[in-house]
This record gives sequence, C-alpha cells and structure tokens, in this order.
Amino acid sequence: MVKRLRGWSGGRSAYQPLDGRTNGHDAVSSPPPPLEFRPRRCPRLAAGEPPWQEIDQGGMDEPSPRGGGCAAEPPRIRRLEESVVNRIAAGEVIQRPSSAVKELIENSLDAGASSVSVAVKDGGLKLIQVSDDGHGIRFEDLPILCERHTTSKLSAYEDLQTIKSMGFRGEALASMTYVGHVTVTTITEGQLHGYRVSYRDGVMENEPKPCAAVKGTQIMVENLFYNMIARKKTLQNSNDDYPKIVDFISRFAVHHINVTFSCRKHGANRADVHSASTSSRLDAIRSVYGASVVRDLIEIKVSDEDAADSIFKMDGYISNANYVAKKITMILFINDRLVDCTALKRAIEFVYSATLPQASKPFIYMSINLPSEHVDVNIHPTKKEVSLLNQERIIETIRNAIEEKLMNSNTTRIFQTQALNLSGIAQANPQKDKVSEASMGSGTKSQKIPVSQMVRTDPRNPSGRLHTYWHGQPSNLEKKFDLVSVRNVVRSRRNQKDAGDLSSRHELLVEIDSSFHPGLLDIVKNCTYVGLADEAFALIQYNTRLYLVNVVNISKELMYQQALCRFGNFNAIQLSEPAPLQELLVMALKDDELMIDEKDDEKLEIAEVNTEILKENAEMINEYFSIHIDQDGKLTRLPVVLDQYTPDMDRLPEFVLALGNDVTWDDEKECFRTVAAAIGNFYALHPPILPNPSGNGIHLYKKNRDSMADEHAENDLMSDENDIDQELLAEAEAAWAQREWTIQHVLFPSMRLFLKPPKSMATDGTFVQVASLEKLYKIFERC
Repeated sequence: MVKRLRGWSGGRSAYQPLDGRTNGHDAVSSPPPPLEFRPRRCPRLAAGEPPWQEIDQGGMDEPSPRGGGCAAEPPRIRRLEESVVNRIAAGEVIQRPSSAVKELIENSLDAGASSVSVAVKDGGLKLIQVSDDGHGIRFEDLPILCERHTTSKLSAYEDLQTIKSMGFRGEALASMTYVGHVTVTTITEGQLHGYRVSYRDGVMENEPKPCAAVKGTQIMVENLFYNMIARKKTLQNSNDDYPKIVDFISRFAVHHINVTFSCRKHGANRADVHSASTSSRLDAIRSVYGASVVRDLIEIKVSDEDAADSIFKMDGYISNANYVAKKITMILFINDRLVDCTALKRAIEFVYSATLPQASKPFIYMSINLPSEHVDVNIHPTKKEVSLLNQERIIETIRNAIEEKLMNSNTTRIFQTQALNLSGIAQANPQKDKVSEASMGSGTKSQKIPVSQMVRTDPRNPSGRLHTYWHGQPSNLEKKFDLVSVRNVVRSRRNQKDAGDLSSRHELLVEIDSSFHPGLLDIVKNCTYVGLADEAFALIQYNTRLYLVNVVNISKELMYQQALCRFGNFNAIQLSEPAPLQELLVMALKDDELMIDEKDDEKLEIAEVNTEILKENAEMINEYFSIHIDQDGKLTRLPVVLDQYTPDMDRLPEFVLALGNDVTWDDEKECFRTVAAAIGNFYALHPPILPNPSGNGIHLYKKNRDSMADEHAENDLMSDENDIDQELLAEAEAAWAQREWTIQHVLFPSMRLFLKPPKSMATDGTFVQVASLEKLYKIFERC
C-alpha cells in the first residue's frame, strides 16, 4: 500500500511506502548515472587557424554568421536618432484618424470652448479640421506648441494626482506633426488679428503669419500617415474611419451638454452630428441618438460616501427591457474623461443578459466622479483607459444598482412576436387538407411521408410538445424563474474568441475541435428533450429515434469545454462567506474511501500541504479561471461556467481536493487541462446527495442517517410512510425537481449551442439508442 503526498510547488507527487515495499511507478527511482562530457573541438583549431575572426571597423555592427567561427561578435547597441524615436511614439499616440480627432476635441474642451466643429475628408486621411471658440494660443507659445512634452496643464509629476484636464503629456500635437502636416490658426482675446503657422516634425516650418481669424483655434491635419505606408494602406483598405469619428463626437455631445458640437464631411452642406447647447441630458441624447432611444431610458444615480472604502458618485441613463438594439452603446466618462472599462461593461452586460430578449443590447450612459487622487490617468498611450482605486467595489455597487433599477422598472414588457396557434393539432389539420387538395387540383402530386418516418417534434418549435397541452398549475420553479429570460441568457452568451492568447490553451481547443463526432454533434444540436429516465439518464428524440443520454457525462464534458472556451473571461460567483481551504480539504479527506483508515493527524498534514499548493498558485487560477483565494487561504469566488447555473456546493470540498491533488502544476498545458477537468467534474449535474424521494431511496437514507446518530436505533426498511421525516422528504423533492428543471432548461439549451461531443461518447455508453419509429411500426403492424 502506498500513500500519495503532495507538498511542494510544481504539483509533483512523491510516494511514501507504508510497508517498506515499492512497486510500479510508485517506486522512487535511483538517480541516473552522470553524463560523460566530451568537449567538441573547434574546426578552426583542427585546421591550425586561430579561433577568432578579424573584423574590420566597418563590420562592427553586424554579427558574424553562424557557423563561420567559434564565437559570434554581438551587435552593437546604439542610441536611436531622435526623429526615429518621435515617429515611433507618434504611431502609438495617433493610431488612426479618430484618435487624432479625439485628442483635438479634448484640447478644445480644455481650452474652455463652448462650440466645437469638425470637418473630415477621406475618413481623416486627407484632412481633419477642428475649430473651437476657446481661449486660443498665445503668440509667444507658438514656437514650442508642437514640441514633445510641452503643455500648459502640468508642471510637476505630482500634479497628476490632481489633474482635471484631459490632456497632460504634451504629445498629441507633436505626434500629429510627425505623421502628418499640421497647420494652426489661432487668436486670443483682445488681439486685433490671428496667426497661422505650419509645423513639420515638431517644429515650425516658417514664422507665424498674421491673418484674419475668429476667437479660438483652428487646427488642420493633412495627409495623415503620409510617411507610414503600411499604416496608411491598412486604413485605406479597411472601412472608412468616419463612423468612428462620428461616434466619438456623439459621445462628447451627450456628456458636455453645455457645448455645441457639429461634424460633417468636408464640402458637405449638412452636418452628420449637430447638438446644440442644452440644460437637459435627455435632450442631448435625443438630438444625437433619436427620440426612440430616449423613450426607453431610465435615470440612475449611485453614490458611496464611505471614506473607508470608495468615494464616488455616478449618474446616468440606462435602457429598460423594451429597448432593442443589435450592438451595445456604452458611453462612460470618469471625471469628465471619455474612457473604456471592460470589467464594468462586462458586469453590466451580464445583468442585462437576464432581462433583454435574445440578440438585443442595452444603451448605457454613465458619468462617474471620484477624487482625482483615486484615479490614475497615465496608464495608456491614448488615455482611453484609467485605473481606479477600489475598482471592484465600485463596479459591484454600480452593478447592484442597475440590477435593482431594472427589476423595479420591469413591470411591463413589449415583445415583437408572431402569434402561434397552440390550440392543438386538430385545428391545424384542416388547413393542411386544403393545401393538399389545392395541389392535387392543380395537377401536382404531393410527396407523402410514410407515417413510420414522420417526425412529429421540432427542437426549435414548442407548439408540438406535450408540455404545451398540460394545463396544470405552474410549479414553484416556474414561478421562481422566467423561462424566456433563462433561455435568452443561455442563447445570448457567446464564448469570446480572443480570450487568453496562450498556445497551450489553443492546443487544447484544437484537440476538442479535431476529435468531435459529427454524427453525435448533429444529434446534440437537433434533439428534442423528452424527460428523465432515471437518476443518470435522460431521454431525447432525434428524428425518428429515441436515445438514452448520460446526463453526468455530457454535462461534465460541456463544463470542461466551457472552462477552456471562457478561459480568462469568466464572470464570478461570490460566496456569501469565505470558505477556509484547509477545512474543506479535511472534510473531503474524511469522506475519501482511500483515506478512511488514515489517522486524523495525517489527514490534517495532507490538507495543510494542499492548502499551501493552492495559495502558491492562487494568482494564476484567479486570472485564468476566476477561482479566487485570499491571503488567508479562504475561497471567496468561483467561476460562472454556464449562465443561470450554480454548482452543487455540497461537492465543494471534493472540488478543492481535486485542485490540490490532481492538478499538474509544473506543465502549463497539463495544468490547464487538469484544472478544467476538475471544474468540469464539480459543475457536472451529478445526482443530488439526497436520494431520489421516489421508491425506497429515502427510507434507506433515513435509516443510514439515524443509525450513524444512534447505533442502537432500529428502523424497518418497509416502515410506514408517516415515519418518514417530512422535512427531509421535502428537501429531497426540491433538490431533484431543481436538477430536472436545470437539465431541461439550462443544460440542454447550452449543450445545443456549445457542446462538441468527442468520438469516445459513441462507444462509452453516453449515447444509447433504445428505439426507432420504423422498428416500432414493424412490430405493431404484426399485431
């Protein structure tokens, strides 16, 4: 007998013999003999030549070719020319024409403009012209206006903690001069005339020339990316950048309601965006996005004044359940700065996924205000992202507020649906008869399907199912869950294709794609759920055949595949109370049949070792699988593998033991595979711990439970029904009803969308054909 211990980083296993014997792979092998080192002779020495090469001064920058000598000369490190550095930096700051427009608009707003107009030609590649009525640029500042790191908004690094302007690096205008031709026309208050000056590579091409001008500044950027051929070709071959520019200006117009914005194509008489200064946010949204959007908006306000956690205020508008759109519109300003926040967007989409109909996305406008010292604005070249103090707490507060707002407002819903005649099959038959009579009258023969091959169910159409004709009272589960919303959540969540750019994870997904069974895949996608046959199998119909399907096996494989597909993109289940890992492991070891004869001290030691292993790898499993373990060794969060589904928490100790004992931590690919397998087994739809209330199962369970509590208790297996603990019976019935409901309404819809059944399922008993309509007709035709 051997005992398997795990107690060091990397997840390797050592085996300690209990009786002094070793066998098989459990034996600790003796170290291999030392390798004999044989130095390889240099070919130059063998030929009588010196082992080095003489290199002239002109070749110092290039390494000697491989194999040409025994040693290669390393390349020289040189300082890049300033023009090269500036052009590289400019390509990061100005990534496309819309980036330039965003920077110029932000400069106009920082200048106190009340009116901003934009004109664009050829998507911004030929011309970008931004005019404002701000305070203008001083004549003395024009010589250094487009030099890198020159700004009027920042004087010391510490000012970043209290910065309120949108620009602060002094890179935007300079970057535009390195990738385009920039002309500035400006006039300040009190001047008799303005000045116009052109810039190239950060410096003035000529002295500023006096010109007529209106108050403010006009900046023209021409021939953008003229010296970046690859970038320009990419943008020319892609879709026009003008819609992105319009989108940016629309977002600014919604937030800055006291500023007039306009945007048009160069030479066009009509502006594509025109918003007048207003005092109402809804009026601004109406002028930009239309009255149909405003009609379905709800105002929302959230604040948190707790200085110990996070101080922030949020106000905005969110769409209700009646809003229908193909693409999410999320306008987010943090301290008046237009930014993106992927974590917040994902949390909001998750809330709406249970509310909106399939393929519909929400409209969100949010303005979040925090103390300047709680926001780090210097984390992205284009400043489109910021870092927030207590970000998770803020997102959770906003998510809860949106969820509550939607629940309170979800009293009426408008659905665009086509009426279905569910009055029965008999009423539909006369119309079919008329059609066939008409076709026969016209001289064409209808193709009649033999009754033995007729398929009378459709997985996409519920009208022919037996449940449609049952008129019983709705169950507690049906009252608790809205079937339409549950199905829409299952359908709306699509696995993101770009999650986790790791070759090992990609290899595992390729294995899934290359090993699925085409026939089983067709069954999975087009089957109709019939019902549960017993604790492990469900009945499904595919065409004219009836199959038994092992629910545990298919759910385990589905969860495994979803763990890899949602890799790095999980939503999270927050545990109401953190669960100590060591206590969970001890519980699991006590229930493990292999450890039943071990002493409690040894179980505790194994639990401590596994706890340390999980704490050492906590950062990795949290980042990739959303399994969060805090510094105290407590489990606080679990991943959402399937929407609208929570695993059986009675199996949590077993899951934690599998993570500590069965995961191969020292190999990346095997680590991901074994963690996903542990998740798959934990989230699989196993039969509940409580036995099936039908039959004698509940009697046996009660007898075993009572005998453990009192060794002298004697309970008759065939005892009267009244002796059964009614509370226990109710608990068992609820658990089994919940499992059956989840199988029908969550597992099978998700299985149709996501599962790629492996070839092994065709032979391991997961799918078993039990009947076919053709054979049944042959049998009953004899009667």
